[in-house]
Amino acid sequence: MIALLIAPLSLFAQDPVSDSAWLVTHYTKQEVYIQMRDGAKLFTTIYAPRPTDAHDKIKHPILISRTPYSCSPYGTEFSKMWNTPKMNYAKDNYILVNQDVRGRFMSEGEFMDVRPYNPDKKGTETDEASDTYDAIDWLVKNVPDNNGRVGVYGISYPGFYATMAALSHHPALKAVSPQAPVTEWFIGDDFHHNGAFMEMDAFNFYSGFGRPRHGLTNTWGGGFQYYTKDNYKFYLETGPLKNLAALLGDSIKFWKDLYDHPNYDQWWKVRNTRSFVQHIPASVPTLVVGGLFDAEDCFGAWNLYKAIEEKAPNNNKLVMGPWSHGGWARGSGEYLGNVRFGAKNSEYFQKAIEKPFFDRYLYGRKNARYVSAATIFFSGANVWRTYNQWPPANKENQSMYLHGNGRLNWSAPEMSEDVKFTKYTSDPMKPVPYTDGIHMGRTNEYMDDDQRQIGRRPDVLVFKTDVLKSDLTLAGPVVADLYASISTTDADFVVKLIDVFPDTFGYREKDGAGNGKTYPMGGYEMLVRGEVMRGRYRNGFEKPEAFETFKITEVKYKLPDVAHVFKKGHRVMVQIQSTWFPLVDRNPQQFVDIYHCSETDFVPCDIKIYSSHDHPSRIILPVVR
Repeated sequence: MIALLIAPLSLFAQDPVSDSAWLVTHYTKQEVYIQMRDGAKLFTTIYAPRPTDAHDKIKHPILISRTPYSCSPYGTEFSKMWNTPKMNYAKDNYILVNQDVRGRFMSEGEFMDVRPYNPDKKGTETDEASDTYDAIDWLVKNVPDNNGRVGVYGISYPGFYATMAALSHHPALKAVSPQAPVTEWFIGDDFHHNGAFMEMDAFNFYSGFGRPRHGLTNTWGGGFQYYTKDNYKFYLETGPLKNLAALLGDSIKFWKDLYDHPNYDQWWKVRNTRSFVQHIPASVPTLVVGGLFDAEDCFGAWNLYKAIEEKAPNNNKLVMGPWSHGGWARGSGEYLGNVRFGAKNSEYFQKAIEKPFFDRYLYGRKNARYVSAATIFFSGANVWRTYNQWPPANKENQSMYLHGNGRLNWSAPEMSEDVKFTKYTSDPMKPVPYTDGIHMGRTNEYMDDDQRQIGRRPDVLVFKTDVLKSDLTLAGPVVADLYASISTTDADFVVKLIDVFPDTFGYREKDGAGNGKTYPMGGYEMLVRGEVMRGRYRNGFEKPEAFETFKITEVKYKLPDVAHVFKKGHRVMVQIQSTWFPLVDRNPQQFVDIYHCSETDFVPCDIKIYSSHDHPSRIILPVVR
C-alpha cells in the first residue's frame, strides 16, 4: 500500500469562456444515424478535431458515451463540454461521441430499462452490447482520421452501458470505464437496498424518466407536480405504495414491473450485470469508479469491481474517492456537506488517473502514468492510498460488540452482564427521518450528515466506544450481525456506522484573503456508512420469510465497503433503527404484500436488540492494522 499526496494541479486550470471559443474553433460537430443489425437507427453526435497541417498525419482515438439522458444539444449548437472533464480529452484531440441509446430521445427502437445481456445472440437479435458493437464498427469505418482505438465510459445509467460495452467483443474496443455503474437494482443500487424499496428516489426518477415517448423527440417530458416542498410530509400523507402507484397511472411500464416483482426472481437476476462479467475479454481493461458517499450506486461500483476481479481475466482497476454520485465529474471534491476532504480531489482523479488510463490504451502512450489496481481515498485521514487488490490483503475482520447501556467495544458480552437487550418501538406512522431539514429532493449530503438529532429519538438505539487511543483504519465491507426479537411478523433494520468527532474539533481553513480560520465541527457525528435490511429477506432474497413473534432471530447482512480512518481522540458509534424515511419505504411490520397493502396494515412493532453472552449482537469491521 502506498499513500499519495495530491500534486498541485494549477497547470490544468481552465477558462470556460476561452475554452468554449477554442472548442468551436478547433472541433467539428456531426450528427448521424447509425444503423443497428436489426435495422434500428441510433442518433449519434460526433465531435472531431478539425484537420490542420499539423494534424495531417495524426490519428485520433474515439471516446464514446452512450446515454438514456439525451446527447443534447441537438442541431448546430455545441456541447457545453468546456464545463466538464471532457475538455481534457478535447484539448488532446480525442474524437468524442455521444449516442442516444435505443428507444430514447432521437434514437429509434424500443427502450428497455437495464436491458438484459444475451450471451447467445443469433442473427439480428440485439442487446446493449450488440448496439455498442454496431456503433463502434460504424465509427471506426466512417469517421476520418481515427486511429482504430475506441474507449467507452459513462456515469450512473451510462455506467451500465459502459459495462455492456465491455461485453461487446469489438476488436477496436481497447478500454472501458463504468463509473457509478447501475449494477444491481434489487440488492444495492438506486431503487432497492437489500430488498427494501427506496421510494423517494424511485418515484422522483420514474415520474419523469419513465413516461412513454411518443415518437422521436429532442426534449424532456414533464415530471410530477408535487403539492409541497416537504418530502417527509408528501410521502407520509400519500400513504402506502399502492397510493404512490395510483399517482403515476398505468403508463409507466417499469413502475408496474417493480410492483410485479417484489422478490428477487429471474426477472431481476437477468438484470444483474455481475452475472455476465466473465464474458469481458482479456483485451479490454476496465476502470471502475465510484464515490464513498454515493447515495445511488455506491454498491454498484464496489461490487462490479469485485465481480470482474473474480470472474474476468482482464486488467481491472478500481477508484473510489470522497464524492457523491458523479461528484468526480463536477465540483472540486473538496467537501460534501459539512465534511472537508482537504484537496481538489476531482481534478486529481481527472488528470492523474482517468486521463492517463485512456491515454495508455487509446493513444498507446506507454509513458502515461500507470494506474494502480485500487486507488482509494480514506476519509477521516483525507489521503489517497494505492493497493494491489481490494479489499487490502492485510485487512482482518474484527468484531465490535453491542453491550447494554449503549456501550460498544471489542469484548464479547459476559455471562454476568445484567442488561441482555435494548428495546425500542418502531412506529411507521412516525418514521425516523433520514436527515434533518425540510426539502423535497433527496440530498446528496445525507451520506455524511450529522446524526446527533437522529440519535436523540427514542426509536433509535445508540452504542459508542470510549475515546480511541489510536487511529482505527477500516478498508472493506462492514457486516451487521444482530440478534433481534420483534412483536410482529416483519421489520426493517437500519444500521449506521458513525464517526464521533471530539467536542473541540474544527477544520482549519483559509478565508478569501488567505487568513486562517476555524470551521467548527465539535461533537459532529459523521455518517460513514448506513444500510437497510428488509427483515423478511434475512435468509435470502428469493423467498421472503415471516418472523416468529418474540423469537430471538439472527439478522445478518453486509453494508457497502468503507475506506475511513477513525482518528485518535474520536469515537466509533453504531445507531440502529427500523425506519429511514422517506429514503426507504415504510415496512408495515407485518408479513403482507408491501406493494399492494393498505394503511390499516401498518402497525407499531416492539423490537429488542440482544447483547448477551448467548446472543451477542455485533458489527464486524474490516480493520487494517
